[in-house]
Amino acid sequence: MSVRTLPLLFLNLGGEMLYILDQRLRAENIPGDKARKDEWTEMDRKRVMNDIISTMFNRKFMEGLFKPQELYSKKALRTVYDRLAHASIMRLNQASMDKLYDLMTMAFKYQVLLCPRPKDVLLVTFNHLDAIKGFIRDSPNILHQVDETFRLLIEVYGGLSAGEFQQIRQTLLIFFQDLHIRVSIFLKDKVQNSNGRFVLPVCGPVPWGTEVPGLIRMFNNKGEEVKKIEFKHGGHYVTAPKEGSFELYGDRVLKLGTNMYSVNRPVETHMSGTSKNLASQIQESIAPNPLAKEELNFLARLMGGMEIKKPSGPEPGFWLNLFTTDEEEEQAALTRPEELSCEVINIQAIQDQQRNEELARIMGEFEITEQPRLSSSKGDDLLAMMDEL
Repeated sequence: MSVRTLPLLFLNLGGEMLYILDQRLRAENIPGDKARKDEWTEMDRKRVMNDIISTMFNRKFMEGLFKPQELYSKKALRTVYDRLAHASIMRLNQASMDKLYDLMTMAFKYQVLLCPRPKDVLLVTFNHLDAIKGFIRDSPNILHQVDETFRLLIEVYGGLSAGEFQQIRQTLLIFFQDLHIRVSIFLKDKVQNSNGRFVLPVCGPVPWGTEVPGLIRMFNNKGEEVKKIEFKHGGHYVTAPKEGSFELYGDRVLKLGTNMYSVNRPVETHMSGTSKNLASQIQESIAPNPLAKEELNFLARLMGGMEIKKPSGPEPGFWLNLFTTDEEEEQAALTRPEELSCEVINIQAIQDQQRNEELARIMGEFEITEQPRLSSSKGDDLLAMMDEL
């Protein structure tokens, strides 16, 4: 298990979350001069995106994130994104957050599986950050935050060996190995089977620095080539045109990690039969974990570095719903295994008064006060804005 995996996991999943939110928020935009007070505008979309990105790339939070550490459990990581998604005036209920998180995790799992080289997971991360910078091009302060994270990535990962990147990739694959959620985009593109497992391609460019398969060379004990044997590999491979740029600016070449929602098309998620069993996740939830409280204590301290911007004034937070109908949402809630429901774990906060006050503040920020739905609020107009995801 690599202790350098967490930043890459967090940034890439966060990037996928921003892709989804941006695509659906744009779909509901109404010109500001024509919008009523209760209607969604481009200014509102930018506000939500700016708030979430600013929180995500908070300097103190990034400094804590990049310290060598083991991956969080799936539940703990989900807590981070739940908190991040509520960093602005937007609110998601449990079922909608589940659906959003499913899309995020399956998209990044697909990208990790298809990386030509283990090192290319860094290019995937750069693609996400490049796109995020496009969301906030009019906000220089937030752009600076993202650029600082770029430089931190280059500093921390630029000198790692191929073996270290392989360990990072293996750690990511272990994290994702029990997730087999079917996503309509992947099913329609025939890159995912009906059981939720991905189809690996047998065509396209080979990893940079390697040759197209089809030739075996034999050498003698002096290192001289003595024989060549050609074979049919059954694929349609080509040589990679060039290596992607690992600099702050440049052509990444690799397309994995770019915004697949930029073309407007419906996206749905379905839990496969194998995932419904959720054997390993259920075991993780039921089996007592002696490190659970310590993990949450550390998570609470790390989350303390995230500056959450609460809505100012009388404006209530608006709700987003990823389901077409109430019946669909209720069905999703009914099929959610009880074992995945969050249980209360008491976080240790008794060592000294100063730590008590700090943890009390942090734990207080974890609580999201649900606003009542008003028929005239923006929330009601946006209840179904992610229906097509």
